[in-house]
Amino acid sequence: MTYCKRVLSILAFSLGLILLLSGASLLFLPKNNQSEFGMEEVRANGILGEREDTIDVMVVGDSEAYSSISPMQLWRETGYTAYVAATSGQTLDYSFLMVQRAFQAQKPKLVILETNAVYREIPKSKVDISMLGKYFSVFLYHDRWKDLAWTDLTEQADYTWTDDYKGYRHSVEIQPSKDTNYMHETQEIAPIPKVNLSYVEAIRDLCQENGAQLLLLRTPSTLNWSYAKYNGILDLAEELGCPQMDMNLMNDQLQIDWNRDTRDAGDHLNAYGAAKVTRYLAGYLQETGLFQDHRSDLSYSPWQEALKRYEAATGF
Repeated sequence: MTYCKRVLSILAFSLGLILLLSGASLLFLPKNNQSEFGMEEVRANGILGEREDTIDVMVVGDSEAYSSISPMQLWRETGYTAYVAATSGQTLDYSFLMVQRAFQAQKPKLVILETNAVYREIPKSKVDISMLGKYFSVFLYHDRWKDLAWTDLTEQADYTWTDDYKGYRHSVEIQPSKDTNYMHETQEIAPIPKVNLSYVEAIRDLCQENGAQLLLLRTPSTLNWSYAKYNGILDLAEELGCPQMDMNLMNDQLQIDWNRDTRDAGDHLNAYGAAKVTRYLAGYLQETGLFQDHRSDLSYSPWQEALKRYEAATGF
């Protein structure tokens, strides 16, 4: 009898804790996807404000992703919709979270993971918080207690904001790179941390569950890429059964000029380099036959309007 009481006490405590955390998560969850409502990484989370089931391609990763792919150029050239949900120094736990969030309202046919994040270490404390945050958002937004209002008790989350650049960061700064022969062929394989492998596998599984394909992409960067990393991602793609593309080995097609197409000595591309990457990606997406040109669809008129503002602001 004592044992049964103890078990019942543990179950009651656990149930109460779950209910408490669930209630707190609803309370602390930002009610809109703007910074004044407590949303983090607003540009990346602008995907949450896009009309339901309108995004064809989602891109996750770090600053290499948001410096290299311009969804507005992709829209202009193909009529496909893409959103770059990338953040500075993004680790794979956050990449997973972004894909998970997006699938709640979107059905992209392709998710692109810019794989610089695959080699970025994830602190254990961050892994623990991310795991808890998958189920209870209070662990992600606990700092919001200072800004809570009575409306947080009653309002449902309604994400309304999106970015005209669709997550892309435009820059025309030029700082040449001297290290143009950075992809020296080797048999060496750069090891990928085990926890990172598990997150890429989880992203792949999430894509499969939602009918999307995962593409492992390396955008051009003289600072971040090497042939050893190419070998590592190649093995990973084979293990996961995912297509992969390394643009660092495709300069005959891309024609990246490291004297002009980088903003910070080869770390990131600038707008001139991004235009080349996006143009090639557009052709790749067209060849898949997965996507439909939406430019003549009046329900996508907000994309045409965003394109006009983008062109006026950037000159691209």
